[in-house]
Amino acid sequence: MTIERKALPQYPQVELGRRIAAFSIDFFVVWVISSLAGSSGIGIQLMQILVFAIAWLLLRVVVVYNNQGQSLGRYAFDIKILEAGRARVPDLQTLLQRESIVGLEALLLAITLNNVIRNPTAILLVLPLVIDCGAAASDTQLRQTWHDRYARTIIASSRRGYSLDIKVKRFLATVRRNVRR
Repeated sequence: MTIERKALPQYPQVELGRRIAAFSIDFFVVWVISSLAGSSGIGIQLMQILVFAIAWLLLRVVVVYNNQGQSLGRYAFDIKILEAGRARVPDLQTLLQRESIVGLEALLLAITLNNVIRNPTAILLVLPLVIDCGAAASDTQLRQTWHDRYARTIIASSRRGYSLDIKVKRFLATVRRNVRR
């Protein structure tokens, strides 16, 4: 009996910067929505947490499932989520598992941003997100984070999207060209 190695299908690599930018757009939208539900009290309130969780699940699970693997941020940067080894969008259970991990880390980031001025040690709440996403920087083959490995998903480039990063680069090149004149 011999052991055969299966070659993993190759998908277009997504730079870490594009992934961070797409996450930032999704996070900012959900954070603003949840901030509208809060009061002027110190810290983050239970209502904000509830609104954040619901908005996160809607944007990162329901929208992704119904929009060919793309959330708002991923659409802006031509990125989509796929099952590892298959070229299809993960099912709802897989997306829910994946996004519950990322959603908790994003919630801790929101708590940090709401409290860092009053309590500078709140910056420590960002550590789970940094550790989770730091795995993608060390994985040169698939660039999977810990939540991607847990849910058996990958992030791949897509032909469908707004190409925000390319449009910003073109705009900046035009501005530089005009400034030099």
